Amino acid sequence: MSSASKPPAQPAADSSLTKPVNGEKADRIFRGIAYACGILILVVLAAVALFLLFRAWPLIGGDQRTNSEVIANFTGGKATGFWGYVGPLLFGTVLVAALALVIAFFVSIGIALFISHYAPKRLAAVLSYIVDILAAIPSVIYGLWGGLVLVPAIYPFWNWIAEHLGWIPIFAGPAANPPRTVATVALVLAIMILPIITSITRDIFLQTPKLLEEAALGLGATKWEMIKMSVLPFARSGIISASMLGLGRALGETMAVLMILSPGLKYSFRLLQASQNQTIAANIAAQYPEADNIGVSVLIGTGLVLFVITFLVNLLARRITEKASK
Repeated sequence: MSSASKPPAQPAADSSLTKPVNGEKADRIFRGIAYACGILILVVLAAVALFLLFRAWPLIGGDQRTNSEVIANFTGGKATGFWGYVGPLLFGTVLVAALALVIAFFVSIGIALFISHYAPKRLAAVLSYIVDILAAIPSVIYGLWGGLVLVPAIYPFWNWIAEHLGWIPIFAGPAANPPRTVATVALVLAIMILPIITSITRDIFLQTPKLLEEAALGLGATKWEMIKMSVLPFARSGIISASMLGLGRALGETMAVLMILSPGLKYSFRLLQASQNQTIAANIAAQYPEADNIGVSVLIGTGLVLFVITFLVNLLARRITEKASK
């Protein structure tokens, strides 16, 4: 048989094709790091929960008579049981945080829309820089400003509200002077969480696909109609996430509340009167220095309640975000 009729020789197998390429190795490494980081978050969360449960165990399984004496000492005899003690604190925490979110939400959305769609580029850059700086200011600075500047300055306004809107139970007077009240604290917390919500919402508004905006404008929509039809629906889940992040900070805020609010232990909606409510975090900071071992356990037990409430709020926000994104 001639050489021309011989079948062509098969090329030798390239050994490099049987080995993972560098991209596959990098992908496996990155996936492993991502899994480790996700597991680390769960480990830290479990460690915090176990720490709180362990330190609060004397309250749960210890001598209840001793616990009652400690709680009575904390409250001046107004409460002796744990739930009678933590209930008003939890009510005050949720009330202050909810009011702060209501005040900050619409203002934050307006500022974010102005920066992303209305302001000139130079002004938008300056405003974005200012918002990011405000988000990084420590809470103790807001507390000092609220206690030294806002409290004396805002009394005439709260007094006017009490005189003209006092027929509404939440604005019933007389307005406290100085106004170290829930209304003042909620206003300070609103200013505190406003940059956080604004910053995140602004970035989400800027990520709206230009094709959606141009399509709405091409169909004859005005700028506001374009925002209503394209920008807000696209950013709905992000707005909810930003709001819940701000709410989480308001729920756990300590120093600003401690420096401004005149504490009380009531289930009260009277926002303009002093000594009505108190928050869990501020109460822990106020009582901790003078608490003994059992007192610390009681305070950590209230912190455990706050931890559970914050976890449930974030879980609910996650569910709402998932529905909004569908």
